[in-house]
Amino acid sequence: MDFRQEGATAAPLKAAHRIGPPRHLTSSDRVSAQRLLHEIAAEPGMLGPASPRQPLVLYGGGDLGLLAREHLRTVGCDIAIVVDRNAAALSAGTAWRGIPVLAPDDVPATLKNEALLAVSIVTSPYSALEAALRADGWRDILPFYDLAESFRDRHPLSNGWFAAPFEPGELQLVADVLDGWEDDRSRAHHLQFIAWRRLRQEWMFSDAPVTIRDRFFIPEIVHCLTDSEFFVDGGAHHGSVSARFLSESRERLSGIVAIEPDAANRGVLADYLGGLPSETRSRIAVSDALLDKECSNRRFHEGLGYASQLSETGNSLATTTTLDSLDLSPTFIKLHLEGAELAALQGGAQTIVRHRPILALTTYHNPDGIWRTPAWLTENLEDYRFLMRLHGWCGTGAVVYAIPKERWRNS
Repeated sequence: MDFRQEGATAAPLKAAHRIGPPRHLTSSDRVSAQRLLHEIAAEPGMLGPASPRQPLVLYGGGDLGLLAREHLRTVGCDIAIVVDRNAAALSAGTAWRGIPVLAPDDVPATLKNEALLAVSIVTSPYSALEAALRADGWRDILPFYDLAESFRDRHPLSNGWFAAPFEPGELQLVADVLDGWEDDRSRAHHLQFIAWRRLRQEWMFSDAPVTIRDRFFIPEIVHCLTDSEFFVDGGAHHGSVSARFLSESRERLSGIVAIEPDAANRGVLADYLGGLPSETRSRIAVSDALLDKECSNRRFHEGLGYASQLSETGNSLATTTTLDSLDLSPTFIKLHLEGAELAALQGGAQTIVRHRPILALTTYHNPDGIWRTPAWLTENLEDYRFLMRLHGWCGTGAVVYAIPKERWRNS
């Protein structure tokens, strides 16, 4: 097979896009954390997004690979092949129809030398994977999200954003957030998150492992759950988090409100809910609310699966609303809103202060996650304990948790 295209070049990536070896650390106490934060601030940072070129190859055909395919299709960027260790099974299915899927050992050496390889895997450390791929002959490698950043004028996907150097006075605000976490693991994950965003350095703390499978339901959260939780699933997508909540609570709950503004997502969500026992289904309501800090008309980019979001690239004009206007009495709120989490918190301040729910919210879709979102929580919520956990690599999967002190239990 010849995967070369007319006009393709083999120019290597700029050095700024080579991640390099990981940095292994052990200590993440308050004093060490502040020192490490100042080390990050002193470095100049990365150049920014990487431009695509052909032939373009994806490494990883799982959920992120499928998102990458749709993203690249939307922006008009062709994929030569997909490389995956599970190539035989993927080729037998329909998801990758029309695009060759090859096992690593089946990729021609010439293609490894000429192609730009975009890694669409965030469930394992990137640096180790990149090193293995280079040893296997691949020359130009980068995380898919670094490539996606170059299309932000057409597509809002921003999980791989590059954080700018701190503005004057901003370093102290970050330091205050870093100092305010409940535990050293949170400090380690916060530093790991910032180091990737600011420097594209992969930091690893031996006392703070990244956990993939417990997003939104870390032990500290599960130990707090009672038999009468009212769960608000903000950004419900297809219902997987609501399903996890039902499992963790053993279906002993007061109710669930699943909030999902994307029509296609709501269709899949409705199919999932339709398969539940009638008694369970009767306690679950679905809302199409588009959460914001105030009610207004804004552009909404729908049809992107779990990446649908408020964005100036949006293909429709929608009316937003606030969590406060929904008049709910939540005991647990999860927000995964592709960057609108802080706005949703601001629009739900009265509800949150009045009912004191557990909060779990993603913070990896825009720079608010560096300090603004956790700072808002600490400034507005009294007698809460705050945690940060990473549930993915390449700067993804960052979640901030807020637990009322009266519900806190030692794990």
